[in-house]
Amino acid sequence: MFDFAFNKKTITIVLIVVLGLWLVSTGVNGILNLVLTIPGVLIALTFHEFAHAWMATKMGDETPKNQGRLNLNPLSHIDPVGFVFLIVAGFGWGKPVEIDPRNFNGKRSLSAAEAIVAAAGPIMNFIMAFIFLILYYALFVATNALGGLSYQWQQVILVVISYTVSINIGLGIFNLIPLPPLDGSKVLMHFLPAKGKEWFYKNQQIFYIVFLILFITGLSQVVLTPIFSTVFTGMEWIVSKIFGLFM
Repeated sequence: MFDFAFNKKTITIVLIVVLGLWLVSTGVNGILNLVLTIPGVLIALTFHEFAHAWMATKMGDETPKNQGRLNLNPLSHIDPVGFVFLIVAGFGWGKPVEIDPRNFNGKRSLSAAEAIVAAAGPIMNFIMAFIFLILYYALFVATNALGGLSYQWQQVILVVISYTVSINIGLGIFNLIPLPPLDGSKVLMHFLPAKGKEWFYKNQQIFYIVFLILFITGLSQVVLTPIFSTVFTGMEWIVSKIFGLFM
C-alpha cells in the first residue's frame, strides 16, 4: 500500500500530464480558453461547496465550520482532480464537504435534511449562473450605450462571464445526476419508499459502476447536453424579458 504523500504526488503528475496533453492538442486557443475559464471554475466550485457547508451549519451540524469550509476561499474547496476535469471536460467536482447527520437539529427528518444539504450546492450554481447572466446582459447594454471599454476588453469580459454562466449550469446539472457519489443521489434517497432506500443502499456499488461508465465513455454528455441547453435557454429567456421591460 502506498502512503498518501506518494499518491498525492502521483495524482499531481497525472493531472499535469493530462492538462499538458490537452493544451498541446488545443494549441494557443486552448491556452486562451484555459485562462478565460479559470475564473468561472473557481467561482462555481467555491460557491457550490460553500453552499453545502452553509446549509449543513443551518441544519445544526458545525462540522464544516470546524473544518474551515464555511468561507469563500477557493483554496478551501478546490479538489485538484475535479478542477482539471471541469476545465478539460466541462464537468467536475470540488473537495467534498464532510457532514455528520447526527448533529442535525431534528427540525426535519434525517433524509430530508441530508437532501436539502445535498441540493444546496447545485441550487447555488443555478443562482450564480442567473446572476452572471444578468451581469452579462447589463454589461453588454451598458458598454454599447455608454462606451468606456475598448472592444477587445469588452469581449474578454463578456467571454469570461459567459463561461462562468455555462460552468455553473453544467456543474449544477452534473451534480444532480441521481447516482452516487453525486448530490442527486442523496436528493433521490429522500423521495424513495423504505424498501427503495434499502435497495439503493445495498446496490450503491452498482450505481458507482454505472457512474464510471457514463463518465469514462462520455455518455453523460449525451444525456446532459440537451438538459444544459434547456436550462440555459430558459434562463436566457427570463433575463432577456427582464431587460426588455426596461428598454
